Amino acid sequence: MSLEHILLGMLHVPASGYDIKSDFSQGTRYFWSAELSQIYPVLQKLETRGWLKSRIEPPTKGPPRRVYDRTAKGRRELIGWLNAGPQMGTERFAYLGQLCFMHELNDMEASSKFMLDLKVRLGEFLAWLRQAESELTRGGTEDLDNLNSEDFHVVLAMRMGIHSLGAKVRWCDESLEQIDNRRQSSKMKDRESTAKRKEVRSG
Repeated sequence: MSLEHILLGMLHVPASGYDIKSDFSQGTRYFWSAELSQIYPVLQKLETRGWLKSRIEPPTKGPPRRVYDRTAKGRRELIGWLNAGPQMGTERFAYLGQLCFMHELNDMEASSKFMLDLKVRLGEFLAWLRQAESELTRGGTEDLDNLNSEDFHVVLAMRMGIHSLGAKVRWCDESLEQIDNRRQSSKMKDRESTAKRKEVRSG
Protein backbone atom coordinates (compact mmCIF):
# COMPACT_ATOMS: atom_id res chain seq x y z
CA MET A 1 0.00 0.00 0.00
CA SER A 2 1.33 3.45 -0.86
CA LEU A 3 0.50 6.85 0.54
CA GLU A 4 0.09 8.04 -3.06
CA HIS A 5 -2.91 5.80 -3.66
CA ILE A 6 -4.36 6.43 -0.20
CA LEU A 7 -4.36 10.17 -0.98
CA LEU A 8 -5.94 9.58 -4.38
CA GLY A 9 -8.71 7.63 -2.68
CA MET A 10 -9.24 10.27 -0.01
CA LEU A 11 -9.48 13.05 -2.61
CA HIS A 12 -12.82 11.91 -4.01
CA VAL A 13 -13.82 15.40 -2.88
CA PRO A 14 -11.46 18.40 -3.02
CA ALA A 15 -9.49 18.98 0.17
CA SER A 16 -6.49 20.81 1.55
CA GLY A 17 -3.48 19.10 3.08
CA TYR A 18 -4.77 20.08 6.51
CA ASP A 19 -8.19 18.54 5.71
CA ILE A 20 -6.48 15.31 4.72
CA LYS A 21 -4.42 15.26 7.92
CA SER A 22 -7.67 15.67 9.91
CA ASP A 23 -9.18 12.73 8.03
CA PHE A 24 -6.15 10.62 8.95
CA SER A 25 -6.54 11.57 12.60
CA GLN A 26 -10.29 10.92 12.71
CA GLY A 27 -10.76 7.83 10.59
CA THR A 28 -8.07 6.59 8.24
CA ARG A 29 -5.54 6.09 11.03
CA TYR A 30 -6.95 2.66 11.83
CA PHE A 31 -5.13 1.34 8.75
CA TRP A 32 -2.73 4.13 7.75
CA SER A 33 -1.15 7.13 9.42
CA ALA A 34 0.69 10.09 7.94
CA GLU A 35 1.99 13.45 9.12
CA LEU A 36 1.74 16.76 7.28
CA SER A 37 5.46 16.52 6.59
CA GLN A 38 4.71 13.36 4.56
CA ILE A 39 1.42 14.46 3.03
CA TYR A 40 2.46 17.74 1.39
CA PRO A 41 5.46 16.37 -0.59
CA VAL A 42 3.32 13.51 -1.92
CA LEU A 43 0.53 15.90 -2.91
CA GLN A 44 3.04 18.00 -4.83
CA LYS A 45 4.44 14.89 -6.53
CA LEU A 46 0.97 13.74 -7.55
CA GLU A 47 0.23 17.17 -8.98
CA THR A 48 3.46 17.05 -10.98
CA ARG A 49 2.37 13.71 -12.42
CA GLY A 50 -0.98 15.18 -13.41
CA TRP A 51 -2.91 12.98 -11.00
CA LEU A 52 -4.04 16.01 -8.98
CA LYS A 53 -4.66 19.68 -9.65
CA SER A 54 -4.74 22.43 -7.07
CA ARG A 55 -6.07 25.93 -6.59
CA ILE A 56 -5.77 28.63 -3.96
CA GLU A 57 -9.02 29.34 -2.18
CA PRO A 58 -9.59 32.75 -0.56
CA PRO A 59 -10.04 32.42 3.18
CA THR A 60 -13.25 32.91 5.13
CA LYS A 61 -10.88 33.33 8.04
CA GLY A 62 -7.17 32.75 8.37
CA PRO A 63 -4.69 32.51 5.48
CA PRO A 64 -5.53 31.30 1.95
CA ARG A 65 -5.42 27.54 1.53
CA ARG A 66 -4.37 25.29 -1.34
CA VAL A 67 -7.08 22.79 -2.23
CA TYR A 68 -6.30 19.63 -4.17
CA ASP A 69 -8.64 17.82 -6.53
CA ARG A 70 -8.24 14.47 -8.26
CA THR A 71 -7.94 14.61 -12.05
CA ALA A 72 -9.32 12.09 -14.54
CA LYS A 73 -5.77 10.74 -14.89
CA GLY A 74 -5.54 10.39 -11.11
CA ARG A 75 -8.83 8.52 -10.98
CA ARG A 76 -7.62 6.13 -13.69
CA GLU A 77 -4.51 5.45 -11.59
CA LEU A 78 -6.65 4.78 -8.51
CA ILE A 79 -8.99 2.46 -10.46
CA GLY A 80 -5.98 0.57 -11.81
CA TRP A 81 -4.63 0.16 -8.27
CA LEU A 82 -8.00 -1.09 -7.00
CA ASN A 83 -8.30 -3.57 -9.87
CA ALA A 84 -4.77 -4.91 -9.29
CA GLY A 85 -5.96 -7.11 -6.42
CA PRO A 86 -4.97 -7.04 -2.73
CA GLN A 87 -1.67 -5.28 -2.14
CA MET A 88 0.31 -7.27 0.41
CA GLY A 89 3.03 -5.37 2.23
CA THR A 90 5.25 -6.13 5.19
CA GLU A 91 3.60 -4.97 8.40
CA ARG A 92 5.97 -3.49 10.94
CA PHE A 93 5.16 -3.60 14.63
CA ALA A 94 7.83 -1.84 16.67
CA TYR A 95 6.50 -3.36 19.88
CA LEU A 96 7.28 -6.88 18.62
CA GLY A 97 10.88 -5.81 18.06
CA GLN A 98 10.97 -4.47 21.61
CA LEU A 99 9.47 -7.69 22.95
CA CYS A 100 12.08 -9.82 21.18
CA PHE A 101 14.85 -7.96 23.02
CA MET A 102 13.21 -7.65 26.44
CA HIS A 103 15.54 -10.40 27.68
CA GLU A 104 18.26 -7.75 27.72
CA LEU A 105 16.59 -6.26 30.81
CA ASN A 106 16.62 -9.60 32.63
CA ASP A 107 13.56 -8.42 34.53
CA MET A 108 10.26 -10.28 34.29
CA GLU A 109 8.53 -7.47 36.18
CA ALA A 110 9.50 -5.15 33.32
CA SER A 111 8.24 -7.70 30.79
CA SER A 112 4.93 -7.90 32.61
CA LYS A 113 4.57 -4.12 32.74
CA PHE A 114 5.43 -3.90 29.03
CA MET A 115 2.71 -6.38 28.06
CA LEU A 116 0.17 -4.77 30.36
CA ASP A 117 0.87 -1.32 28.88
CA LEU A 118 0.58 -2.79 25.39
CA LYS A 119 -2.74 -4.43 26.25
CA VAL A 120 -4.10 -1.10 27.51
CA ARG A 121 -3.05 0.74 24.34
CA LEU A 122 -4.41 -1.93 22.03
CA GLY A 123 -7.62 -2.00 24.05
CA GLU A 124 -8.03 1.76 23.71
CA PHE A 125 -7.56 1.51 19.95
CA LEU A 126 -10.03 -1.37 19.80
CA ALA A 127 -12.61 0.64 21.75
CA TRP A 128 -12.11 3.59 19.39
CA LEU A 129 -12.66 1.38 16.34
CA ARG A 130 -15.78 -0.17 17.82
CA GLN A 131 -17.15 3.29 18.57
CA ALA A 132 -16.38 4.45 15.02
CA GLU A 133 -18.11 1.36 13.63
CA SER A 134 -21.12 1.93 15.87
CA GLU A 135 -21.44 5.53 14.67
CA LEU A 136 -21.36 4.44 11.02
CA THR A 137 -23.81 1.57 11.46
CA ARG A 138 -25.89 3.28 14.17
CA GLY A 139 -25.14 0.31 16.40
CA GLY A 140 -26.55 -2.29 14.02
CA THR A 141 -23.76 -4.38 12.48
CA GLU A 142 -26.13 -7.27 11.70
CA ASP A 143 -27.59 -5.56 8.63
CA LEU A 144 -25.24 -3.42 6.56
CA ASP A 145 -27.50 -3.25 3.49
CA ASN A 146 -28.81 0.17 4.51
CA LEU A 147 -25.38 1.78 4.36
CA ASN A 148 -24.22 3.68 1.31
CA SER A 149 -21.47 2.04 -0.71
CA GLU A 150 -18.63 4.07 0.80
CA ASP A 151 -19.64 3.44 4.42
CA PHE A 152 -20.30 -0.25 3.68
CA HIS A 153 -16.73 -0.79 2.47
CA VAL A 154 -15.26 1.30 5.28
CA VAL A 155 -17.09 -0.88 7.82
CA LEU A 156 -15.70 -4.02 6.18
CA ALA A 157 -12.18 -2.59 6.62
CA MET A 158 -12.97 -1.61 10.21
CA ARG A 159 -14.13 -5.15 10.97
CA MET A 160 -10.72 -6.49 10.00
CA GLY A 161 -9.12 -4.04 12.43
CA ILE A 162 -11.58 -5.00 15.17
CA HIS A 163 -10.92 -8.73 14.71
CA SER A 164 -7.16 -8.17 14.52
CA LEU A 165 -7.00 -5.96 17.60
CA GLY A 166 -9.27 -8.33 19.51
CA ALA A 167 -6.82 -11.14 18.76
CA LYS A 168 -3.88 -8.97 19.86
CA VAL A 169 -5.58 -8.17 23.19
CA ARG A 170 -6.17 -11.90 23.76
CA TRP A 171 -2.50 -12.54 22.90
CA CYS A 172 -1.53 -9.96 25.55
CA ASP A 173 -3.62 -11.84 28.14
CA GLU A 174 -1.99 -15.12 27.15
CA SER A 175 1.49 -13.56 27.30
CA LEU A 176 0.81 -12.02 30.72
CA GLU A 177 -0.25 -15.45 31.99
CA GLN A 178 2.94 -17.04 30.60
CA ILE A 179 5.08 -14.30 32.13
CA ASP A 180 3.40 -14.78 35.51
CA ASN A 181 3.95 -18.55 35.30
CA ARG A 182 7.62 -17.97 34.55
CA ARG A 183 7.94 -15.53 37.46
CA GLN A 184 6.34 -18.01 39.85
CA SER A 185 8.55 -20.83 38.58
CA SER A 186 11.63 -18.65 39.00
CA LYS A 187 10.66 -17.80 42.58
CA MET A 188 10.15 -21.47 43.36
CA LYS A 189 13.57 -22.36 41.94
CA ASP A 190 15.15 -19.56 43.98
CA ARG A 191 13.52 -20.87 47.16
CA GLU A 192 14.70 -24.43 46.41
CA SER A 193 18.21 -23.19 45.71
CA THR A 194 18.25 -21.21 48.96
CA ALA A 195 17.03 -24.25 50.91
CA LYS A 196 19.74 -26.44 49.41
CA ARG A 197 22.44 -23.93 50.32
CA LYS A 198 21.16 -23.87 53.90
CA GLU A 199 21.23 -27.68 54.00
CA VAL A 200 24.84 -27.73 52.78
CA ARG A 201 25.90 -25.14 55.37
CA SER A 202 24.08 -26.93 58.21
CA GLY A 203 25.45 -30.32 57.13
